Amino acid sequence: MINVSEQHAPRSLIVTFYGAYGRFMPGPVPVAELIRLLAAVGVDAPSVRSSVSRLKRRGLLEPARTAAGAAGYALSADARQLLDDGDRRVYATAPPQDDGWVLAVFSVPESERQKRHVLRSRLAGLGFGTAAPGVWLAPARLYEETRHTLERLRLDPYVELFRGEHLGFAATADAAARWWDLAAIAKEHEEFLDQHAPVLHAWERRSDTPSEEAYRDYLLALDSWRHLPYADPGLPAALLPQDWPGARSAAVFRALHERLRDAGAVFADVPAHSAHSQYPERAGHPEHPEHPEHPEHPEHPEHPEHPDGV
Repeated sequence: MINVSEQHAPRSLIVTFYGAYGRFMPGPVPVAELIRLLAAVGVDAPSVRSSVSRLKRRGLLEPARTAAGAAGYALSADARQLLDDGDRRVYATAPPQDDGWVLAVFSVPESERQKRHVLRSRLAGLGFGTAAPGVWLAPARLYEETRHTLERLRLDPYVELFRGEHLGFAATADAAARWWDLAAIAKEHEEFLDQHAPVLHAWERRSDTPSEEAYRDYLLALDSWRHLPYADPGLPAALLPQDWPGARSAAVFRALHERLRDAGAVFADVPAHSAHSQYPERAGHPEHPEHPEHPEHPEHPEHPEHPDGV
């Protein structure tokens, strides 16, 4: 049995499983099958059951019966929207373009200050940086996902969204270094590379791809990777330091996806062709997460990237 590190928490792995495989199954995933598939990455049955319970309370999973009458769980409509939004980031392939910014300006009454905390945490979880108190910004391509999230969490009455350009007075690259903690984001990319580049190199030396091993290594890589495109908003290269590790970590993840995902689908008993639905050039659309340790709000599903709050 593989030891699951703190990074690979059971709830996070369950969300990752549904994003990679579970949503492509023809019906609800039977509880017994969830237990089998999570055991392959070191999660025991009691942890699966308690984690599923929490995801159900958060509105991400719904209890349902399979065609054979077995107890199982299906994704809620909100969870499917979260995963669809997440695909645009997690499986993005084109280098980010400088398409301007989306600005979120918000004001929350003191009597509802808890919503202010939730709003800040969700904007951070979407990859927004802080330009000034109450003024957050992100690359403009994140507008649609931001709108979905704020409307779903019923936070839209407190926020105005704008699109625009940065005109000064500091150089935009200098300003971006204040708006985001680029050193911390780079460290996350380096940690992903340290953990998963050796896994890729080991697979590159092999000619076989056993399905259970492929499933395990792919699910663990995706569970690590899916948080990164939310911590990293995907700034244009001109705004990033030299030797930015983001492109290298993305290349490692994509190579692992291409080598392992279809083989892992055999172990998960999912049609292999569903693997290709995630990458934009194969499916006609681009891109889960959630931001680490968001506060617990069962009535508000978390972000896919981070829908489970881990």
